[in-house]
Amino acid sequence: MSGATSGITSATANPLLETWTAPFGLPPFDRIKPEHYRPAFEAALERNRAEIDAIANDPAEPTFENTVDALERSGDLLDRVGGVFWNLAGAHTNPELQGIEREMSPKLAKHFSDIAMNAALFGRVDALFGRIDDLDLDDEQRRVLELTHKRFVRAGAKLQGPARERLAAIVERLAALGTQFSQNVLADEAGYKLVLETDADKAGLPDWLLDAARRAGDEGGHPGQAVITLSRSSIEPFLQFSTNRALREKAFEAWTHRGQMGGETDNRAIVAETLRLRAERARLLGYPTFAAYKLDNTMAKTPGAVQDLLDRVWAPAKLRAAEERDDLAEAARAEGANIEIGPHDWRHYAAKVRKAKHDLDEAELKPYFQLERMIEAAFDTATRLFGVRFTERPDLPVYHPDVRAWEVTDADGEHVAVFLGDYFARPSKRSGAWMSSYRGQRKLGGEVRPIIVNVMNFSKGGEGQPSLLSFDDARTLFHEFGHGLHGMLSDVVYPSIAGTSVSRDFVEFPSQLYEHWLMQPAVLRRFARHAETGEPMPEALLARVLAARNFNQGFATVEYTSSALVDLAFHSLENADDIDPIAFEAGVLQRLGMPPAMVMRHRTPHFAHVFSGDGYSSGYYSYLWSEVLDADGFAAFEEAGDIFSPGVAERLKTFVYSAGGKQDPAEAYRAFRGRDPDVQALLRKRGFLGDPNAQAPAGDA
Repeated sequence: MSGATSGITSATANPLLETWTAPFGLPPFDRIKPEHYRPAFEAALERNRAEIDAIANDPAEPTFENTVDALERSGDLLDRVGGVFWNLAGAHTNPELQGIEREMSPKLAKHFSDIAMNAALFGRVDALFGRIDDLDLDDEQRRVLELTHKRFVRAGAKLQGPARERLAAIVERLAALGTQFSQNVLADEAGYKLVLETDADKAGLPDWLLDAARRAGDEGGHPGQAVITLSRSSIEPFLQFSTNRALREKAFEAWTHRGQMGGETDNRAIVAETLRLRAERARLLGYPTFAAYKLDNTMAKTPGAVQDLLDRVWAPAKLRAAEERDDLAEAARAEGANIEIGPHDWRHYAAKVRKAKHDLDEAELKPYFQLERMIEAAFDTATRLFGVRFTERPDLPVYHPDVRAWEVTDADGEHVAVFLGDYFARPSKRSGAWMSSYRGQRKLGGEVRPIIVNVMNFSKGGEGQPSLLSFDDARTLFHEFGHGLHGMLSDVVYPSIAGTSVSRDFVEFPSQLYEHWLMQPAVLRRFARHAETGEPMPEALLARVLAARNFNQGFATVEYTSSALVDLAFHSLENADDIDPIAFEAGVLQRLGMPPAMVMRHRTPHFAHVFSGDGYSSGYYSYLWSEVLDADGFAAFEEAGDIFSPGVAERLKTFVYSAGGKQDPAEAYRAFRGRDPDVQALLRKRGFLGDPNAQAPAGDA
């Protein structure tokens, strides 16, 4: 439940509990210290408990206003404190914050579990739900009541006695395990440094990568030395360019064994316990497996539907990957390397094959993908589609010197949102890329506009030098900005359905759809300009980029789909007692016939999507499910003959970007597209049906 900044004062001068006077109600980041969080959380929890007690024990008959509206209004202070803490715990943490995170995760899980299992409170919600047709609700209110009731039931509100107590204990323990899992992965990533000491260590590496590695060395305790880290923007180009095969293998081993390095940061026991508890949780709630429980609340509905989608993609992806592997082996032989292609070789030789087939290499492309220009491209696309404009505001408070802030306004100049961009890798930030919010949107009780953040892990340019992105980096930026727009454009009454509060396999649709505009010639001609000369990308190079859009798609699809299949297999177990996660992972991959030259995109011990909390557990397939929608959805613009078609864009904004969870996602898609999605669009997009105009795959997954 999202809330506005409220007029709170505190004699203890805790900035988290005071009225925030910065423009747009932004947090006073410069005044917030680690010691402020515990008392702020305690005050917020106490207030929320009082709010819930008042609703549950209201002597008046339950009405929508005194029960559902009241629930939606509650938790304002807790949202405010948590909005700051959890964002910083991911984007700019330290040992003190990590200690608070370990302490607060189970406490908060228990708090929300207590609310969900409050018998008096559920009794009021259940009574309203039982006479929903007689309440004279509008469509949004009806949807909120249906979702609220379902949320209570799925959280165990109907359980009694020992089962209720056991479920509460499981939820609390799972929160602690998820936090520890995430912190262990961050520790392994921050602790690993491959120091490049000799010329042989640096063989094949371009100057821009060595420059970035030296900056990583300066920042990581190795001044003057080049250091490769486990940040994707560091390790992936190293694997691509390094001609030192033994060192590539060493680095790849470290990258794929995050969370499996032994010692205190090893996640194998955490994964095993998590799987046991999730299976038990599902049984308590009446589901045969955890996958059945989680998917019951999604577009897919059942594990069988997910398995069917993944199977349809897996077979053609493996065939394509086998062809790609043969091309890589041929490239290696042409250089005199009579080797069997291994996982640590794939990116290296794929770059050579791409160069041979499409005359493209990363060193040639990167100068055309400046971070600054890609930000402009993402903003301009939003302006042309939805009429919003972005004005940088260096006067707004931010939590790190690298973070930038923009005010977002509509076509009439009215305030829409605040957007924060946090683009560069640092040891205090977990890996990956994501969108989050410091404050969500709502209209209940007065208009509240959102504060949205995009967090990335790009390599920072040197002093006075532009930061250059790979094409994958640029696609990640567009992907996360698509999520950001989903939060910024939200226009609903109730906070529980605002922005990205939609089913897990629909939430990736707006973000993956937005990636399509990056690959449009009109966008690239305008924004892909050389960092030194300012000249646009030459037409011949642009044509080669477009021709190569489906290069290496067998690899990308197998790498991703294998992760989704292992996730689904883990959570389709009726009983996960005595499980060895690594052996189970290996068994699933063997049954699938996983190509030996490839590994999962996210191996189990560092699979944060699935084990740092249960957000994507049983749901990693969601990127592929949403890709069916985004491939078919972008075709609506192509059919209109204008990638910025005002009519199509208006429907997209109305039924998707601004609608939050007001509608069932299948209904929302039909309202936008006029029909159900065409599954074949996904295979065409990935180039598995021979369509020469197929698009590149979905981004940050």
